[in-house]
Amino acid sequence: MSEVSADVLERVVRDEERHLEELLEYLRIPSVSTDPAYAEDVRACSRWLAEKMRAAGLEVELIERGGGNPMVYGEWTGAEGAPTVLFYGHYDVQPPDPLEQWRSPPFEPTIEGDHLVARGATDDKGQSYTHLKAVEAMLAERGRLPVNVKFLVEGEEEIGGESIDAYVREDAGRRLACDGVVVSDTSMYAPGQPALLYGLKGLCYMEITVDGPDRDLHSGSFGGAVMNPGNAVCAIVASLRDPATGRIRIPGFYDAVRPIEDWERKEFASLGHDEAEYAAAIGVGELVGEDGYTTLERVWARPTCDVNGLWSGYQGAGAKTVLPATAGAKVSMRLVPDQDPKEIARLFAEHVRKVAPKGVRVAVKDLHGGEAVLIDATGPWFEAASDVFEAEWGKRPVLIREGGSIPIVSTFAEVLEVPVLLAGLGLDDDRLHSPNEKFNISHYHGGIRTMVRLLDRLASVEGGES
Repeated sequence: MSEVSADVLERVVRDEERHLEELLEYLRIPSVSTDPAYAEDVRACSRWLAEKMRAAGLEVELIERGGGNPMVYGEWTGAEGAPTVLFYGHYDVQPPDPLEQWRSPPFEPTIEGDHLVARGATDDKGQSYTHLKAVEAMLAERGRLPVNVKFLVEGEEEIGGESIDAYVREDAGRRLACDGVVVSDTSMYAPGQPALLYGLKGLCYMEITVDGPDRDLHSGSFGGAVMNPGNAVCAIVASLRDPATGRIRIPGFYDAVRPIEDWERKEFASLGHDEAEYAAAIGVGELVGEDGYTTLERVWARPTCDVNGLWSGYQGAGAKTVLPATAGAKVSMRLVPDQDPKEIARLFAEHVRKVAPKGVRVAVKDLHGGEAVLIDATGPWFEAASDVFEAEWGKRPVLIREGGSIPIVSTFAEVLEVPVLLAGLGLDDDRLHSPNEKFNISHYHGGIRTMVRLLDRLASVEGGES
């Protein structure tokens, strides 16, 4: 136990039951940002979080921009001359569907041993709430902090984060001026092995709608006479990837892709990734992907193209012989550095319109996107984070990339020009975006202790330049 942090760490241990109860309360709020039916729940969640920040001792404001979901801003800036830490998180969550696959209701958090099962448990309510509980414990125990802190927690991360991106760019480092940003919305490399991320993928998320006849048609009376939109959308989707090589077939898609560096390939290989164990953990018999790359290289550092949703025709019990009037697909492309999501969206739309069969009308919509980011994971802030993770978890963190996207990270790096610590507390088996999402309770409490140590450690770090 750090002698500097010992008093606060003891308080954190005493308050573990209360900390867990608060997280359960947080998780009961169904703050699904993509579905308008949950709009009031999203706003209620922002108010709940704002009240918890005030109770912790922060000055708090709800920031609304352009009709988007509120951002919750809080600050304590009483440490004159000390560094300033900006904590980022998001309180919005993914839809819980498919509901029938949950072992318990998604917004009724359930404890299963060390696992806390609920939508948003790890992505990102549980992880980001560790930041606030660490600050609260330190203020309660000492009456002050060793550094200045600012919080910016958004409600649109799962739908692209447009409001926060515009706000950060408009602010231009005035109110949000800081020496470094801390984000906990990623995973450790493995149980007991912490990690600091230096790379996240970008995103281009598209929707295809295919319309044919003006109504569903009898498949016997009209089959063979009209283009079936269901068949058409399948043909379009099948055109996106080469099944033999795993390569994406959209012309120009790879033009700007930054190759994986030799040192990265060596680092990835040194991690000892067990592909059989990885496949077994997600319930597949074989791993597939782009030829010439390992699984970690594909997931962390190569672009991808995947169907996220597909719909057409009758989907109830039994048979209904119709040619559907409409069909559609949602497709996400995870991007790597130097790929422009707007350019990829344009190339995607051109390709879809070119390969669409005759006899249907095709619409392509760009739902949202974000740029990939690579961070220079060197310098005093990263050394400080490595020290505190090692002190709490017993191992020095490894440096990794991840296949997920956090749209605002690249904006923070570009606009604020300070180090961004991607200090994840989750695990790869947390089932984020899936039914039965979970967060290890031990990681929640350990995360709070880690953030306490980080607050003390960063007080001795000069400046924000990495």
